[in-house]
Amino acid sequence: MQRYIRLCLLSFLQLILFAVLSAQDLRVATYNLKNYLVMDRYVDSSWRPAYPKPEKEKSIMREAIKEVAPDVLVLQEMGTVDFLEELRADLNHDGLHYEYAVHMKGSDPDRHLAVLARRAPYEVIKHKDLQFKYFEERETVKRGMLEMSFKLDDGRSFQLFAVHLKSRYSENKDDPGSELRRVREAEACRHRIIERTQDRAQTQYLVVGDFNDHPTSSTLRRFYRRGSLEIGTRVPAADSRGEVWTYFYEKESRYEAVDGFIASPEMYLRVKAGQGHIVDTPGALNGSDHRMVYLDLVTPAVAISAE
Repeated sequence: MQRYIRLCLLSFLQLILFAVLSAQDLRVATYNLKNYLVMDRYVDSSWRPAYPKPEKEKSIMREAIKEVAPDVLVLQEMGTVDFLEELRADLNHDGLHYEYAVHMKGSDPDRHLAVLARRAPYEVIKHKDLQFKYFEERETVKRGMLEMSFKLDDGRSFQLFAVHLKSRYSENKDDPGSELRRVREAEACRHRIIERTQDRAQTQYLVVGDFNDHPTSSTLRRFYRRGSLEIGTRVPAADSRGEVWTYFYEKESRYEAVDGFIASPEMYLRVKAGQGHIVDTPGALNGSDHRMVYLDLVTPAVAISAE
């Protein structure tokens, strides 16, 4: 009888292990598209007022997206919802179908957050009300924060918080690089993330996007810890040559790591090999001044032993 019970238990554990091993990875990517919108711009050395993103640049970006084929694609500097639908249709024509599309317009009138997904989110929240004190004024996080929740193959769920923090451009002489504003935006986002996760006992989440600051900056540190509370850890990422930059600032010939992922402690256990990847396809910077970053989420290994 004891042997029978042990065999039943072993069979049950083997079924669990099979389900774990058969669960597929979920690939998440973030990509700043560099003004996928109508604006005044130089095209082929000519000044073009109110001109859309050139088709040549769009084609290069689509090639990068197709190469990675993420299940969830977080986008920054997207124009109107019509441009998001254009990108989705073009990718569909190229064989990469995204059934779900979410567009978020914050207080920035031109550049928006968006997500394309091949897996259905079961909850979408557009946080447009994130406010903070900036000198003597009350300001709003310029692009807001987009929250989406997804189910994983093992039945667990996770939350994704998409952000695009303030650039370094500033008209405020007291904050010439917008560093203070970026820190305040990060704090406002962090407070809401804590409310949506820690205060609700939700332990699996990612903060994803363009932080417009380097990994050890005051801005990024706001997402790592608040006092004794550990919020998340930055996921390291590199390209095929081991280089870690994600953005090229042509005006100053400067390479920086400003895009990527911050994972909660439990979520980090799901990051395949504990690291992300930076796409370095030839000519990628001709499509955007940012490089796509992605990671794969897997089911944590389960050790089963039996006599």
